[in-house]
Amino acid sequence: MVYDIAIIGAGVVGTQIARNFSKYDLKVALLEKESDVAMGTTKANSGIVHAGFDCQSGTLMADLNVKGCRMMEEVATTLHVPYERNGSLVVAFSEEEMGTIKELYDRGITNGLTEDELKIIDRDELVKLEPHIADNAVGALYAPTAGIVSPYELAIGAAECAVGNGVEFLRTFNVGGIIFEDGLFTIGAKDGRIIRSKWVVNAAGLFANLIADNFNNEKFKVIPRIGEYGLLDRDVYPLVTHTVFQCPTKMGKGILVAPTTHHNVFVGPTSLDMEDNMDGRHDTSVRVGALRETYAAAQKSIPSVSARDQITSFAGLRAHWVEHDFYIAPAKNNDHFINLIGIESPGLAASPAIAEYTENLILGIMGEKPAEKADWNPSRKAPVFFRTMSPEERAELIAKDPAYSRIVCRCETVTEGEIRDAIRAPAGAVDLDGVKRRTRAGMGRCQGGFCGSRVMEILSEELDKPIAEITKFGRASDIIYERTK
Repeated sequence: MVYDIAIIGAGVVGTQIARNFSKYDLKVALLEKESDVAMGTTKANSGIVHAGFDCQSGTLMADLNVKGCRMMEEVATTLHVPYERNGSLVVAFSEEEMGTIKELYDRGITNGLTEDELKIIDRDELVKLEPHIADNAVGALYAPTAGIVSPYELAIGAAECAVGNGVEFLRTFNVGGIIFEDGLFTIGAKDGRIIRSKWVVNAAGLFANLIADNFNNEKFKVIPRIGEYGLLDRDVYPLVTHTVFQCPTKMGKGILVAPTTHHNVFVGPTSLDMEDNMDGRHDTSVRVGALRETYAAAQKSIPSVSARDQITSFAGLRAHWVEHDFYIAPAKNNDHFINLIGIESPGLAASPAIAEYTENLILGIMGEKPAEKADWNPSRKAPVFFRTMSPEERAELIAKDPAYSRIVCRCETVTEGEIRDAIRAPAGAVDLDGVKRRTRAGMGRCQGGFCGSRVMEILSEELDKPIAEITKFGRASDIIYERTK
């Protein structure tokens, strides 16, 4: 099988690139080393759609951040993905920090934001927007067009759209080597599978620089940077309704307090550079004491935020390129091999624009634009969310399929019907975490303690696999080892 385009990495960027190219009469493969989409940086992303005032002016990062933020609502709506334009606040606690706020405002205007998209507000306006803000906050930078999106649901939605339009999704395809001969790339997986393709898009996130090095010894210095979060119970909402930042530092945007699209509240992330080795690129454990520091820092903005309301903690790794910009360009010796390096924050916000930029870059090199599919569907089947339905809608749904009458996850009100839908969907769930990201079964207060076993049974039935083969997230995550009774 020879593909026209092979995309390495099924995160929020790779899946949207796959969706964009699914509109053309091309054979496209989406390769992922894990068992599902959104398994790397995307799954532990804060979900903030940054407005674009923080990026250094004149960078590709700044340009694509501003464009991506403006594109996000349409993309999320089309893909039936939770999104809110909730606005963001960068809070100042002194007149000196108000100077930093003015610098950020000026940078945002230089980056292309309008005066309607960015405002400096005083304490009175700030308190109206966020009543729980600290008493010593003196003002803020307000970006009303900033938003929040569910990052893993965005990747899932894009993947379902792409696969529904003919893209082939190859799971557990851990790229081990790439060679170029006679106008074709031969891409080998570590399990022995081989595919061939005319183009390669390297969107492997934290591993993209390693793939670039593997292909042609092109070096990019990328540092794994960990961020740890605490996630609070939904009962806390609306402790904050906007994304509340503190003034940024050289290590990032600092500790924030923000809502999610499902109206949990989270605090974080920390920011710590890890060792640049394979251990450092895989270690997403939360450090002892890190969350104490995180909550203490978050209370500077919102004093009433409390670890007592936490239902889980998690950590994610992002790919910090030392140049602190997005690098999207052909390999030095082959313009059919496109590298995407350093896609860290605001990579999520920029992702629709990154996909469009990559699409246009490849089409420009192709010269002749491929034919577009007459039957291309830019959307996907809208997922059922039983929790948010009216009684009348629920009754109508149950009349069509009684599986929707059986609640599996009580914390999040997720039904058996929704879980079966998630498994049967294009690029559907194959493990416990895959179901969780698609349906929220296991994301509530008990974190899957009650519903996990039933979800495993449904996965076993739908995938026709023994229940002992059902994993939490694919490799090395077995749950049941043997029957004891």
